[in-house]
Amino acid sequence: MRGMTNYSDMQDGDLASLGRSRPLSLGQLFWVFTWLALQGFGGVLAVVQRELVDKRRWLSREEFVEEWAVAQVLPGANVVNLSLMLGDRYFGWRGGLTALAGLLTFPVLIVLALAVLLAGVSDQPQVQGALRGMSAVAAGMIVAVGLKLLPSLKTNVLPAAAQWALIALTFIAIAWLRIPLIWVLAGLGGLAGVWAYRLLGQPPRRGRQGGDGDTGPGPAQPAGPGA
Repeated sequence: MRGMTNYSDMQDGDLASLGRSRPLSLGQLFWVFTWLALQGFGGVLAVVQRELVDKRRWLSREEFVEEWAVAQVLPGANVVNLSLMLGDRYFGWRGGLTALAGLLTFPVLIVLALAVLLAGVSDQPQVQGALRGMSAVAAGMIVAVGLKLLPSLKTNVLPAAAQWALIALTFIAIAWLRIPLIWVLAGLGGLAGVWAYRLLGQPPRRGRQGGDGDTGPGPAQPAGPGA
């Protein structure tokens, strides 16, 4: 959580110069996450990306990809972890708790009300069919968000071929081999993390100047007599 850039001391005008914005108050943070949660039928990944990146500009696409990856590695629900990190970024621990409260308060009340109302009809085929239809739409939304975020991988330190290979291996491991997510994250995620760490630790390569063996201008020669 502390690895992210903290903007709690920056004003909105400072971020505007970066093409960014920020929540203006704890109240706005609460209601944005409330509205986000109320739209998240079957999953909130698509809604989170649209609200926080495209609409609010509280995160860039690259930051969203990185922080969603961190939220997924940490124990607990992904969006809950992200709400804590984002709230802490702008308002400290108060922001983290406020974003979490906005994310959970109304959905919990709605779920409790639905549990009471659907207690006697949940086994009916019509109700089960409606829920299956909603899950198909949610799956399509998640795929759409994944495709939309692909351009952000251009700034990734890993080579493009390695990124596509990791994407393919992750899909195979989860969709076909049914390997538990924790082992996929520990294996492929750990491999990618170590690889990126090593690449970031390497000094930048300096371009060669001149012909072969020419590493730049040599030391200045003293001027001869009469020069």
